[in-house]
Amino acid sequence: MEVIRNASIMTLLGLLVSATPMVTGIAYAIRPNERRLALMRPLSLAGIFAGVANLFVGAVNVLQGLTRVESFDPAGMRGVFVSVAEALIPTFVAFACLTVAWLCVAMGMRKTV
Repeated sequence: MEVIRNASIMTLLGLLVSATPMVTGIAYAIRPNERRLALMRPLSLAGIFAGVANLFVGAVNVLQGLTRVESFDPAGMRGVFVSVAEALIPTFVAFACLTVAWLCVAMGMRKTV
């Protein structure tokens, strides 16, 4: 939970946008209709772009952190590696949400066939 409390507004917004296709996919799996299926394509694109944007925001933050490192010894680099890991997590979550979303769409398509 501490990671979410420390996340930037951009990261939180990106996570929200990334979770939206998953919610729509779950809704489609429960009650399939053409309207929800039609929404999946633009919402998936928005989720992909949000994940990539979060990756770039994280990269910018890591690069800014590198400018503050006094020496490039192992102890000084530990914080950089933690920052890189934290920058990758929102992107992982975005693509995990998209995976769940499309698996739900596949389940919903099975109901309609």
